[in-house]
Amino acid sequence: MEYTEIREAAVKGSVISLRNLLEKDPLILDNILSECDPETLPLHIASMLGHVEFVQEILIQKPEMAEQLDSRKRSALHLATARGNIAIVGKLVTVKPDACFLRDRDGRNPLHVAAIKGQINALKVLVEKKPDAARVLIDQSGDTILHLGLRYDQLEALKLLVETMVIDHELVNSKNNDGKTILDMAVAYQQAETKKILVTSTIIQAVTPDLAALDAKDIYSSAHHELGTTQILSQVKGSKIVKRCNGWKEK
Repeated sequence: MEYTEIREAAVKGSVISLRNLLEKDPLILDNILSECDPETLPLHIASMLGHVEFVQEILIQKPEMAEQLDSRKRSALHLATARGNIAIVGKLVTVKPDACFLRDRDGRNPLHVAAIKGQINALKVLVEKKPDAARVLIDQSGDTILHLGLRYDQLEALKLLVETMVIDHELVNSKNNDGKTILDMAVAYQQAETKKILVTSTIIQAVTPDLAALDAKDIYSSAHHELGTTQILSQVKGSKIVKRCNGWKEK
């Protein structure tokens, strides 16, 4: 009965009901932690529904609930991020910053979820708190967070990741299980705006020297969309783009 009541309190976001239940049974949250019933995870429910005060009360009473996983191995941070509940995302990562590294059953941490869903404000909070979590690969696909931004056509997420400099040489040039880098995918998907971000990014240019041979008009050309990066680079002649120490310029 108590579990049903606490679930109802979480759905309503009723802090008063939560405190009343804790007065009757001070161990109710401990019992939920030990049993891990995926249907009665009050922090998950409140995080998903955006009940900030209820989430705050749970975190005061039992902060370790921020690391609890449901039947799909999602944390409360996964759910709050997916819904774009920024205030709750902030509270969760303040109490348990390492929750940024928790993976769901698809191998995705909360930063991956933010990139996929295009939750830019949540992504900003998470990247600021744990930038290393943005470098985690998806085991099943080998995708980086940059691959995910491309695959789900989340241009703003990709731009944010590039501009916040959480990427490095290894991440930019990383190939997924299909053998594709992010530039390969951008060309194959004919995503002109995405390709523009990649080609004009000082960071990506700095860590991907081969881009020095790439003319912007060629990477945008749909005629080459089935070619890999190496093939395209070998065909480009007379590039108008030259490298300089802190970026790129056109002749």
